Amino acid sequence: MAATGRKHLVKDFNHFITCYLCRGYLIKPTTLPFFCKSCIVQHFEESNDCPKCGIQVHETNPLEMLRLDNTLEEIIFKLVPGLREKEEQQELEFWKKNQPKENGQGKPGPFPRRGRGGEDGDYHRSDPQIAICLDCLHNAGQSGESSVTDLMKRFIRCSSRVTVGTIKKFLSLKLKLPSSYELDVLCNGEIMGRDHTLEFIYMTRWRLHGENVSQSPSLPTYPMVLEYRPRIDFG
Repeated sequence: MAATGRKHLVKDFNHFITCYLCRGYLIKPTTLPFFCKSCIVQHFEESNDCPKCGIQVHETNPLEMLRLDNTLEEIIFKLVPGLREKEEQQELEFWKKNQPKENGQGKPGPFPRRGRGGEDGDYHRSDPQIAICLDCLHNAGQSGESSVTDLMKRFIRCSSRVTVGTIKKFLSLKLKLPSSYELDVLCNGEIMGRDHTLEFIYMTRWRLHGENVSQSPSLPTYPMVLEYRPRIDFG
């Protein structure tokens, strides 16, 4: 007996793959329930409550509770023709406008296609690059005393797609911290979530401060400053 199932259209799945806030397709889907990452971060500028259910997410830092869902992102890109290319082009145009030129080489390379498992064959060398400075905040640590120190080399250059989680692993390795030891990473005094990318932090936390942006188009922007300290438990 022949199958009689009808062909599904993308719109049949819109309830599952669109953002409650902007009503567009989910871009960098982020869980509370799911919202576009940029939409939910903008919402948290005004409120610490979930925009869908009204429940308070966190008293002081709701961004810490956000988690990206890369699997859902890949599903949406496969369902919606041209969406991935559109987002990559917008990201490329942003970095062309905002990435400072150094030695005449300010143009970012093309975005590499992701292979199986989401890994890039060139280890993200073709990604837009960003310069950052990692500064130590000498607060009391988890053991009651200052447990972290300054890095020998505070300035690094890396892919704009690097996450705060990766920065934390880098710091733990360089500072030879035990695996159980936790760090906070901050930008402009605000704790950043482990899934935040450097690109996202630059766009939403760093460049919004006028003093961080060069007033002359011929001068490069200062490296983005991220601060780290032993994790502080507020609860």
